[in-house]
Amino acid sequence: MTQLRNIFCILVVAVGLLSSCHSINSITKNPDIFYKFEVAKQQFAEGKYRNAALILDNILPAMRNTASGDEAMFLMGMCNYNVHDYDAASEVFKRYYNRSYPSGRYVDEARFYAAKSYCESTLPAKLDQSETIVAIKELQAAMESNPNSKYYDDMQTLLFQMQDKLVEKEYLSAKLYFDLGDYFLNCLQGGSNYEACVVTAKNAINDYPYSPRKEDFAILILRAKCQLADRSVEQKKYERYSDTVDEYYGFVNEFPQSKYLKDAKSIFEKAQKELRSKRLEKYANEQI
Repeated sequence: MTQLRNIFCILVVAVGLLSSCHSINSITKNPDIFYKFEVAKQQFAEGKYRNAALILDNILPAMRNTASGDEAMFLMGMCNYNVHDYDAASEVFKRYYNRSYPSGRYVDEARFYAAKSYCESTLPAKLDQSETIVAIKELQAAMESNPNSKYYDDMQTLLFQMQDKLVEKEYLSAKLYFDLGDYFLNCLQGGSNYEACVVTAKNAINDYPYSPRKEDFAILILRAKCQLADRSVEQKKYERYSDTVDEYYGFVNEFPQSKYLKDAKSIFEKAQKELRSKRLEKYANEQI
């Protein structure tokens, strides 16, 4: 009985889909573009975005020189946006305000949703972030075009989110260098993973000085400098342990309540111990 019920449900869905397709096909064949536009708006209001898009795609060229042409094109962009086809959505929105309707009623909305579509297309922080950079440029352009936009605060929030994603990418890169440690195959051109960690983390702090990740970058720099000193040739150890101590003082001065204070103090004590040892060794050599 259960199997028969499942088969019946599948048949009902299939018939519904076929009926829907037949209905949309019959609508698109109707010569009245304004009737089709009203049906498209109704389909959109009911959340049937793909149906609405099929109808709009059929009438957009004919709607171009009508009073409702800009609304039809904007609605097409929103159909694509709502079905998560962000590439198509951004293309429609940009065509709207760049070429078709630069003075249209929905320019502000189109700019916002074009930029938001780019944001939705970005990849997770651990992957390539070239699309995130594009999204940031689109957001900045939209904000500059209309500082009084009702979407300005929303775009600013999205901008911060995109910047945080770039920061996270830099943090993951810096941490990867640190975790690779003594692995040498990616250092064939000289340098070390610890040096690369320090450079990456410092650049990130310079580029994003107000990032919540600043403290995480700072402790990575301190840890990497200590590891670098540990692995240095004898002639460079004193200088690099001194640099580690200086880095510690800078760290505790900027983050006096840091969650990493225990780790930082341990690094400091080790560096101080090594420096005392080097001074004693130097003194002993001078007495010989």
